[in-house]
Amino acid sequence: MTTDVSQLKNLSGNGVRARVQRFGGNLAGMIMPNIGAFIAWGLITALFIPTGWLPNATLAGLVDPTIKFLLPILIGYTGGRMVHGQRGAVVAAIATMGVIVGADVPMFLGAMIIGPLAALLMKWFDGAIEGKVKSGFEMLVNNFSAGILGGAMALLGLVGIGPIVEALTNAASRAVDFLVDNSLLPLVSIIVEPAKALFLNNAINHGVFGPLGLEQARETGQSILYMIETNPGPGLGILLAFWLFGPRRIRPTAPGAIIIHFFGGIHEIYFPYLLMKPKLILAAIAGGMAGVGTALVTNSGLVAPPAPGSIFAYLAVTPRGGHVSVLLCIAIATAVSFIAAAALMKFGHGADADDAELAPAQEPLAAADAPDTGGTTTTTRPVISGSEVKSIVVACDAGMGSSVMLASQLRTRLKPYGVTVEHVAVNDIPADARLVLTHADLADRARSTVPAAVVVEFRMFLGDPAFDRLENAIKEGGEIRG
Repeated sequence: MTTDVSQLKNLSGNGVRARVQRFGGNLAGMIMPNIGAFIAWGLITALFIPTGWLPNATLAGLVDPTIKFLLPILIGYTGGRMVHGQRGAVVAAIATMGVIVGADVPMFLGAMIIGPLAALLMKWFDGAIEGKVKSGFEMLVNNFSAGILGGAMALLGLVGIGPIVEALTNAASRAVDFLVDNSLLPLVSIIVEPAKALFLNNAINHGVFGPLGLEQARETGQSILYMIETNPGPGLGILLAFWLFGPRRIRPTAPGAIIIHFFGGIHEIYFPYLLMKPKLILAAIAGGMAGVGTALVTNSGLVAPPAPGSIFAYLAVTPRGGHVSVLLCIAIATAVSFIAAAALMKFGHGADADDAELAPAQEPLAAADAPDTGGTTTTTRPVISGSEVKSIVVACDAGMGSSVMLASQLRTRLKPYGVTVEHVAVNDIPADARLVLTHADLADRARSTVPAAVVVEFRMFLGDPAFDRLENAIKEGGEIRG
């Protein structure tokens, strides 16, 4: 029996979840490379504004120009580069100036719209004239076309897109104010926590709360929005519950995950634990709501987005006098999610049964990676021999968190076999990649990006059997399917 690729649902990269993840990944991709600039702005704000640690009117003069000009231009530039390389980035930066001048609020959302749009138009134009420009006139056409298109998009941003986005931003800010004033903001966790488990954390934090929070922080010196998605408490509580009451074969992985999550700030480390027992999303929601509720009561907030979501990053962007209340928000979120998760796991009763349920779930993965035994059942999945593997691409949502950690681990393991390991965002996997390693929930996107590559899926970032099978296949020259 032969199975066609079209019959393999997991090979389709066009599912709703994959499309939502891809859209969210594009939003986050415009922000994540520029996090250093956001942190710089946050530290300058925390130090030198009138309510800061070291008030200084001269140095505080950097705050407004940075948030109004530098950050939006960086976002637009990065978005344009994602679409059409350096040429698209330049046109996007020009266009972003238009939306900046055309509005009185920081144009982060405007930059996210007009930057990629300007680059896309540039890409279409370049495609249309490719091979049609007379020899010797290429530079003239390239430079003037970029200047004309960039200028036109800047004018469009000034008179059209800028005012519209400003109105949308103000409406969103009023909606947030309504939720805060009526103590309804904790309800946002009902949406945020499940979405995080689907690897939409970067899109939510940097694509939604980040732009809104910056405007709030500019006005008040801090923003509670920075504490909604980034609070490490809900994830910490769930990992603690797994350590004490989870399936016995999973418990040894929890301490390492706790360190990476809480101190390293890579929150993706606990998402597989949630997906292993989806009912624990209720515990994450409860912890998230408790943390946001505590922040409302104590008037807590941060001056900039903590990225990564490490406790050290949290403390670094906490405003003067706010450390006790911020730590309280994390502690209460941790306690609530721990108690809820422990109760949902019946405080360890039935852990042996959970182990029995996990064992069969791993067998198909082992069978998928095993060499073809010559039976009649075959698939059209890509196959590569372990002896041919010279490089591996580790892909995560943004290419800056969990993939960096995993790539570092694999470099050490695979160095004796002469295999190099690189990390990228799942949307940016190189077209010539032959072997890709990614989480199962991102596999659809990876396969749609590089259909000819072998995509090896894993479930757990620490101690997943897929890593051992991959290393053995490379060592022994076995077949790797994906």
